[in-house]
Amino acid sequence: MDKVAVLIPCYNEEKTIGKVVKDWKKELPDAMVYVYDNNSTDNTVELAKKAGAIVRYEHSQGKGNVIRRMFREINAECYIMIDGDDTYPAEYGKNMVELVLHKNVDMVIGDRLSSTYFEENKRPFHNFGNSLVRGSINRLFHTNIRDIMTGYRAFSYLFVKSFPVLSKGFEIETEMTIHAVEKNMSVENMIIEYRDRPEGSESKLNTYSDGVKVLKTIGRLYKNYRPMNFFGIMSVLLFVLSLILFVPVFFKYLQTGLVPNFPTLIVSGFIALSALISFFSGLILSEIVEKERREYEFRLQTIEMSKERIVK
Repeated sequence: MDKVAVLIPCYNEEKTIGKVVKDWKKELPDAMVYVYDNNSTDNTVELAKKAGAIVRYEHSQGKGNVIRRMFREINAECYIMIDGDDTYPAEYGKNMVELVLHKNVDMVIGDRLSSTYFEENKRPFHNFGNSLVRGSINRLFHTNIRDIMTGYRAFSYLFVKSFPVLSKGFEIETEMTIHAVEKNMSVENMIIEYRDRPEGSESKLNTYSDGVKVLKTIGRLYKNYRPMNFFGIMSVLLFVLSLILFVPVFFKYLQTGLVPNFPTLIVSGFIALSALISFFSGLILSEIVEKERREYEFRLQTIEMSKERIVK
């Protein structure tokens, strides 16, 4: 098992990957630096090897797929995940390792948004998207994560081996953050400086399509982790809609003794029934989620025991 593993997912980063690898080997000389190539068509692989990195491959396209491969293959007491675009300085690495190895922190989040991100990043829609996602998650999950979509993080062995990677693309950071919050893992924010991409280096993030995927992921995870809240809101909305349709028909009946809009009454009844079903679905699913949380805590004990065996 490695003491510290630096994991760098890469796709066409020949402009920067050599410098990134060298910076990390200088900052953490005893760490193992892994570059996971994701079908690059430029000289990323050659330059990473030349700089001294161990290069491995993931052929299914998408950052989430790369992270799934990394987390499965690498065993380490502390993991640092960093993008290969040279936007994150390596000098924060030692402090991150210190938090994971000696303070028992499960995930350290490199917080760009509290420092230079909005000045350095020249893509205004990225800035808006980061703020929107941060605000949505902090409100929905009652937490205070300062940078949801940062690619600069450190993890414990416990987090990496207990995290089920479901996302395929850039929504993976959102999934990681919500997983840590919902599983009551120890999370620390660390303010870092952010550098914009150097000239000639292009972002792989599509502002619109990836933004929609991130918002869908937030909705999916909110439904999965907080089903009573999710289905409770749906139940209330459906019940209100049912009342809007029912009240005019009811008052007409009180005035005339007739039901002139019988189809509207039927639709109102079905919507009210849907509201009731939604409410009880939330109740049942919340019990299932609570049971899964208890089982998850037992799985963490098994992971800790497996770590001890590997270290020995």
